Amino acid sequence: MFKKVLFLIFTTGVLLFSCQQRETYEWNPDETQAVRNAMKVVTDVMLNDVFAPPVASRVYLYASVAGYESAVHVHEDYRSLAGQLRDLSPGPEPDSELIYDFEVAAASAILKIGEALTFDNKLFHQLKPSVLLEFEKKDIPEAVFERSRDYGRSVAKHILDWAKDDYYAQTRTYPKYTPSGERDNWIQTPPAYFDAIEPAWRKIRPAVIDSSNQFVPKPPTEFSIEPESQFYREAHAVFTALDEGDEMEKREIAGFWDCNPFAIESIGHLMVGEKKISPGGHWMNIASLAAELDEADLMKSLDGLAMTSIALFDGFIACWDEKYRSNLLRPETFINRYIDEAWVPALQSPPFPEHTSGHSVISTAASIALTSVYGDDFEFDDTTQLEFDLPVRSFSSFREAAEEAAISRFYGGIHYMPAIDYGVEQGEKIGNLVTERVTTKQR
Repeated sequence: MFKKVLFLIFTTGVLLFSCQQRETYEWNPDETQAVRNAMKVVTDVMLNDVFAPPVASRVYLYASVAGYESAVHVHEDYRSLAGQLRDLSPGPEPDSELIYDFEVAAASAILKIGEALTFDNKLFHQLKPSVLLEFEKKDIPEAVFERSRDYGRSVAKHILDWAKDDYYAQTRTYPKYTPSGERDNWIQTPPAYFDAIEPAWRKIRPAVIDSSNQFVPKPPTEFSIEPESQFYREAHAVFTALDEGDEMEKREIAGFWDCNPFAIESIGHLMVGEKKISPGGHWMNIASLAAELDEADLMKSLDGLAMTSIALFDGFIACWDEKYRSNLLRPETFINRYIDEAWVPALQSPPFPEHTSGHSVISTAASIALTSVYGDDFEFDDTTQLEFDLPVRSFSSFREAAEEAAISRFYGGIHYMPAIDYGVEQGEKIGNLVTERVTTKQR
């Protein structure tokens, strides 16, 4: 009898101690490395899967929104994105009587979206420990960890249900795009002659803009092969873009912002694929770099990721709407036909029509979104390309980085200047609308 009573007392004591641990645990809102690592896992798997830039932006949107929504309900200063993003309804909320670690919840939500929307699950699970390692450094009671993880996953499920109605699945069934054969229209370009990428992307449901054609840019210059025409002069300007000024600097800028997931290098009779980060992935990494440099807390970090992803997503929809409306041939095609058949651009021409410049649109929109979170004149070193053996480039603001990303397409020989100038204008309108309509925090 004595042993039974002693055991009961001991067991009760353990339970009380365990309860005290749970009741006194406080998560640290300044710890954000796990969230950044989770987004990097998603980026690395998409890079390996060779996601097209518009498709990558879709994954970033849902992952970032899921992370944001997993932590927003415990922050009175922040608003949920439900009711602000098209068709997004309120999701599950944490139990106010229970204790959570919301960094665990947000990172778990991001990982759940990444796992669901990418292909290489084996690689995904190989990279996942980089996130879990951050949690091992923290003294999180097991019950709190599991509850937080499960909550994040429940939010992710809600976001995945929202994603099902964005018309992405339907566009997978569309027939392959066939070039028209008109001399001013886009055709496949060397060296791989890939088919056109995502011709139906304009049909994807936007997050904030009213429609894919809400901000139709100015059209490209009227096509002409006459040497005295404006179009010919624009093509010739691309042809000679590297001839004046610092050619090495221009090539470095072009290479830094290349971000071409479809890059192919010809080696003799062989063609070797080179995996690179997508344009959206580059800007999502800048959002992570900004959070780290700013020492932003969890919600500000998630705010920056979410706002950037929204601007990228809607930017690609609007840009792709114009690309397949104007359907303009690339400079490489024009120059090889009418100026110099042996000319090769500094960058490989991407497999979709020319007008407007995607990097000009999405970089401008993303820079406006990031500025809304971190402010003007935010100086940063962009280390994104170090892992691809490219040097660091430094910027005094997000907008300066966006301007360099835009002009890089001219230096790279893959865009005429109107596509860049009008793309910047289109991106400004999208970025401004996103920051006007989406209120995460009263800034």
